[in-house]
Amino acid sequence: MNKAILALLALAVVSVSEAQAAPKHGGRWTIGMSQCNLGEPWRVQMNADIRKAAEAHSEIEIIFKDAQNDTLRQRAQIEEFTDADVDLLIVSPKEAAPLTPPVAAAFRRGIPVVVLDRKVLGDDFTQFIGADNRRIGRAAGEWAVRRLLSLPRVKAGGRARIVELTGLMTSTPGQDRLAGFHAAVQGQPVDIVFSADTQWLEPRAREEMESALAVNPSIDLVYAHNDPAAHGAYLAARAAGREGDIIFVGIDGLPQEGRVYVRQGLLEASFEYPTGGREAVDSALRILRGEAVPKQVTLNSRFFTRDNVDGGGLWLP
Repeated sequence: MNKAILALLALAVVSVSEAQAAPKHGGRWTIGMSQCNLGEPWRVQMNADIRKAAEAHSEIEIIFKDAQNDTLRQRAQIEEFTDADVDLLIVSPKEAAPLTPPVAAAFRRGIPVVVLDRKVLGDDFTQFIGADNRRIGRAAGEWAVRRLLSLPRVKAGGRARIVELTGLMTSTPGQDRLAGFHAAVQGQPVDIVFSADTQWLEPRAREEMESALAVNPSIDLVYAHNDPAAHGAYLAARAAGREGDIIFVGIDGLPQEGRVYVRQGLLEASFEYPTGGREAVDSALRILRGEAVPKQVTLNSRFFTRDNVDGGGLWLP
């Protein structure tokens, strides 16, 4: 009797598990992917990484939407996915606070949500995947201090002059990259003489760097929150004939972008910010199959300089 009951219970568990893992709309799971914009090369790469990872799994279909850097548009797109009752959502939000309500609404409705790259507020989501931006900013600041302390003028007792070109400061990566960098340079012989929000965009960074050059006859280093901003700053400095006097540091470390700039000598360092695209697909599949996943996944990062870029960079300590 006991064995028979146990067998029936086992069948019931299997049946429930299979029901939970069944696609809502036919034979394939539908995943909605909401990307905040495709104006940044890093985000184009994220989508490419998601597509590549998904190609190996015929059981899933991913529908991509581009919010075109518009928070209201992204809110509406997430609501559309929710109303369509997709099997799972992947969201890379433009801003934390405004995107929290639609993400929470989807989650409470029973749709698993993987938040990628930028956080939302609270914990009404299934999983967050991203690198530690504060750690990356701190590592960039520590590297910058070491490099600046090697300058003859600073060795002689002078103070180094830094321009900081931030990402979108209403986003969590921008806030964390600033906080980490500032923590690393605090108490060091450096001054941040100019700071501007570039919203992650190269043309805007170039304009802001032109302003920085106009009011600062001496700049030792540019810390940009992403490599497009660092490249824009370099182009502005080159147009002014001052690129040889300035050290340029960026974040992203894409193979076709930041690492190329490092090899070319345009940037002295680029700190990797992994897209998490492959990891998002892996987690989505585990969730859809009924497996448990951790609430947060922190991705490791490397940094690239002229000395190590061809060897694959070095992992952050």
